Amino acid sequence: MKTQDRINQIHPVKLSCDALWKVFGNDADTLKSDPEWQAMSRAERSETLRENGYIVGAEDISFSVHAGELFVIMGLSGSGKSTVLRCIAQLQKPSFGHVFLDGECLDTMAEPALRDIRRRKMGMVFQNFGLIPHFTALQNIAFPLKVRGESKADANRTALAMLNLVGLDGRGDAYPSELSGGMQQRVGIARSLAVDPELWLLDEPFSALDPLIRRQLQDELIALQARLKKSIIFVTHDFSEAVRLADRIAIMRDGKMVQLGRPADLLLNPADDYVARFVGDVSRLQVLRLDDIMTPDSKIPSGFDKAIHLDSQMTLEQCLVDLDPKQNKFVITDEAGKPIGHCTRADLLRIVSEGASQ
Repeated sequence: MKTQDRINQIHPVKLSCDALWKVFGNDADTLKSDPEWQAMSRAERSETLRENGYIVGAEDISFSVHAGELFVIMGLSGSGKSTVLRCIAQLQKPSFGHVFLDGECLDTMAEPALRDIRRRKMGMVFQNFGLIPHFTALQNIAFPLKVRGESKADANRTALAMLNLVGLDGRGDAYPSELSGGMQQRVGIARSLAVDPELWLLDEPFSALDPLIRRQLQDELIALQARLKKSIIFVTHDFSEAVRLADRIAIMRDGKMVQLGRPADLLLNPADDYVARFVGDVSRLQVLRLDDIMTPDSKIPSGFDKAIHLDSQMTLEQCLVDLDPKQNKFVITDEAGKPIGHCTRADLLRIVSEGASQ
């Protein structure tokens, strides 16, 4: 069993989207009560909407996010990825379908209860930082805590801890205009984390930054997630960023979800040419791990009794570059050191060469 599959069995579902549609146009929301609409298939609904001049931002989107999972929604501009995120946050109401957080339906919730959910359970980070210009970094981070009713002393204490967490200790008195783009985004991240959200929504948070700063913030997000284990939905148009960060990726096109899976699933089995074009530029060596390509087996097979034991989360690059070339057989183990599969050096080279030939 793959590591992510085991995680999904252990950790409960935190958030789910059930047949979510977002349609823009006059009276679009009235269609849900139309008997003819209810009898239509997905394809018929899509065709009917477009023939009648409606814009379909999200079409029949269904997925679940597990507690502690970093789930990426990836697509080009206009694919519907940010629309889905805004529907999850209820900044836009879904036209049809539902969004559930901890089993509670958000789209049927009264506005006061929804505001309370946002304050207590959700944190949001957007591309444009959204900092209050006449507030210092510390004041920006403390602001949502004060809105929630915390005392100034408690809010500032938490804000200082968040500044330290994102590597900005000593910069609490700086105003946004005195901070670089990367520092401003760190303040935005610290502000969203200050409320200790159970669900963290990030909409292209690094896309406005230069490549070096972007890579650095990706590293910091990976480190933060390793410590905090938040349930994260991260939106991006960059497939390399998606495979670097994600436990699972949903790829969108024209409002539809065209494939959902682990980075390895997308690399090894792209659903169509659209997905294949994205994965073509991604290095299998750096993304694929041993448990992605091993032959599952809880017992050590014949001929592998002297094989070296390797952790299932080792990348192919680590395996091929760091190990002695004379080592040709590997027993793959889980985090407890128990055998869960095996492979050979020839298996690794075959997977890499298949990627290079695509």
